[in-house]
Amino acid sequence: MVSGRSAKRDRARRELVTGRRGPSTALVIAVVVVLLFAGAVGFAVYRAQHGSDDVVIPAGGSPTGIIVGQASAPATIDVYLDFQCPVCKAYEEQTGSTIDQLVAAGQAKVVYHPVAYLDRFSSTQYSTRSSQSSACAADAGVFPAYLKLLFAEQPPENSAGLSDDQLVALGRQAGAGDAFASCVADERYAGWTKSVTDAASRSGVNGTPTVLVNGTAVDRTPDALLAAVQGAG
Repeated sequence: MVSGRSAKRDRARRELVTGRRGPSTALVIAVVVVLLFAGAVGFAVYRAQHGSDDVVIPAGGSPTGIIVGQASAPATIDVYLDFQCPVCKAYEEQTGSTIDQLVAAGQAKVVYHPVAYLDRFSSTQYSTRSSQSSACAADAGVFPAYLKLLFAEQPPENSAGLSDDQLVALGRQAGAGDAFASCVADERYAGWTKSVTDAASRSGVNGTPTVLVNGTAVDRTPDALLAAVQGAG
């Protein structure tokens, strides 16, 4: 007659041989694979719902701005601007021709960063809308002319700003084709404007206009800009 203790030992030995005490290695691997697959699917669904870090980039642009000039130019001028900013308009009137001359001579390229800091001063988020439309102008190959028109027709702060129809009319005046109107209406570059604004904020730019030459801030005068560019060459 087998004692109770011996029976328990025999049962334990059989369980050890058959693997009944725990899941097999194959089962563990299968569970891990399923979990990894579920995680990958979940991440893909999240990306589809929330979007990726990528943004639609306008022609001649980057996630942080619009580039004008030769890539090989020895100096890079960064201009952070808001199309609703009166001081930015004054800077363009005073220094825009100097920037144009430096670009034409191949001495500098310019990266324009049209941020949307002043949306709170418009009932229609004009800073965002004008920035988006400037990206559409870059696609149309008329960004420099459009920038000048936006400042020439700058609406007062605390107003609705220019309507989308007016923004489209300025694009046509600058030489943009029919696709420009669709680009503006579709808000194609809403994500890009947010990217430009967020990048500027992260880099410490807290006011407009802010002007840098090869990464160093310069005074907002034509003479200061010329001296900085010539020093960089």
